[in-house]
Amino acid sequence: MKPHAFPSGRNNLISTLPDRDRALIESALTPVTLDKGMVLESANRSIESVYFPVSGIGSIIALGTNGRRVESGLFGRDGMSGTSVLIGADRSPNDTLMQVPGHGQSIPVDRLNDLMEQNPALRRHLTRYVQALMIQTAHTALSNVHAKLEDRLARWILMCHDRIDGNSLAQTHEFLSIMLGVRRAGVTIGIHILEGKGMIRATRGRIQILDREGLEAEAEQIYGVPEAEYSRFYG
Repeated sequence: MKPHAFPSGRNNLISTLPDRDRALIESALTPVTLDKGMVLESANRSIESVYFPVSGIGSIIALGTNGRRVESGLFGRDGMSGTSVLIGADRSPNDTLMQVPGHGQSIPVDRLNDLMEQNPALRRHLTRYVQALMIQTAHTALSNVHAKLEDRLARWILMCHDRIDGNSLAQTHEFLSIMLGVRRAGVTIGIHILEGKGMIRATRGRIQILDREGLEAEAEQIYGVPEAEYSRFYG
């Protein structure tokens, strides 16, 4: 059971709009394939298009001046890229890319701004997602400071599980090390701990989720608050 899962086959931000507002934005959306590694936003460069995934998972990557990279947030069919646009900015110091491939819809930034200008209700609906993402980012920072590695890994797996169909997640240790901000050896240790508890099975480049409830218990202190905040807006 996935208590915080999002409906398959659609983007929840779009599907929860009132009919009139949904029709307005859907007329301007273009279907797009979101390949693994596809860059949706580049740090400090103008955002040209906004993406609403229907499947797949995007990662927001914070970049340090020393070249370090760490995931600060993620989204899938629950959300969108380009949240900077919603608050009047045209760029972000972060990279945003697809970590799990999928499909979605895109809209040019200028067109989205025009639609939000015409329809304040659409702007309010989308801007609430900024709050939900901020809460997620804050809890990522909290977990990075105070949680054990295996608990952080459990939280990350749960967040991805909420946004995919099935129980199998394709990921490499190298990418996980970026997502969690640890060395690959640390990722290996965390995976072995969760495997030893029977929660997951890891094979080359893939994680099979065996015990969702066990993962939730492992991540109890750092998973659930952002998900509840999102549901408050879009549940």
